[in-house]
Amino acid sequence: MFKGFNYKLPEYEVITPHTHDSFTLRTLTVQEEERLKGSMMTASKITDHLNKCIYECIVSKPDHITDFNSFLKNTTVKDRDCLLYGLYHITYDEIRDYSIRCSRCEKKYEVTINASDTFNYYPYPEDNILTKTLTIPLKVATGVSVILKQPTLEDEQKAIKSLASPEFTLETVFETLIITKFIQESNESNDSIVYDSRDDIIYAYRSLPSKDKRIIFEEYEKTFGKYGIELKMKGTCIHCSNEEIINIDLVENFFRMVHSI
Repeated sequence: MFKGFNYKLPEYEVITPHTHDSFTLRTLTVQEEERLKGSMMTASKITDHLNKCIYECIVSKPDHITDFNSFLKNTTVKDRDCLLYGLYHITYDEIRDYSIRCSRCEKKYEVTINASDTFNYYPYPEDNILTKTLTIPLKVATGVSVILKQPTLEDEQKAIKSLASPEFTLETVFETLIITKFIQESNESNDSIVYDSRDDIIYAYRSLPSKDKRIIFEEYEKTFGKYGIELKMKGTCIHCSNEEIINIDLVENFFRMVHSI
């Protein structure tokens, strides 16, 4: 009976850009790839599969992360991007046969490149991102302020599970993860009206003027969004020789690689 090989799986250390925690991840096994292939990959399930897949491949982690729930609570969405990169890098190394549509001639071509050659890392400069909030007074919706934060994996999971209205799209849910509450100043008393349930936040967000939406994301980008990782590569079209910088969708490419093996 097979009792397992006597060797150590390849490992890779990741320092998360937001929480500055050190994780060591091991490569995926064939069995884990097969399990991912056989999973129902609906849009609402992808994040759950990703979180569990990453957590199961963690070899070492900070002391304050003792189980899966504490992992979700203490890891931001952008931290997960970095962990997924680490898992991808140690498992596949290359980004193979990545399809690009040229912005000039609109024809497609494929490229292969080392994942490490695309990696850019921008750490958050402080240590308190999990408790950091930002209050933004809106310009068009006068008397309304929005409180922003960097969402954790727990925030994301709760938001997806709490979808009560069929008119809410996942795109809107993900967009509003950065919002923790809206505050409406009251004209009749000193008490303000606070909207902090997930449904109310989404309804309030959808009612905003477009200019205020832009303000929210501009301010989020300045305080939180510009920190994390990005994967960029230079592509040269084989049809017209156009050169351009390509942003790689890591999640899409991860599942593409899983299903191509």
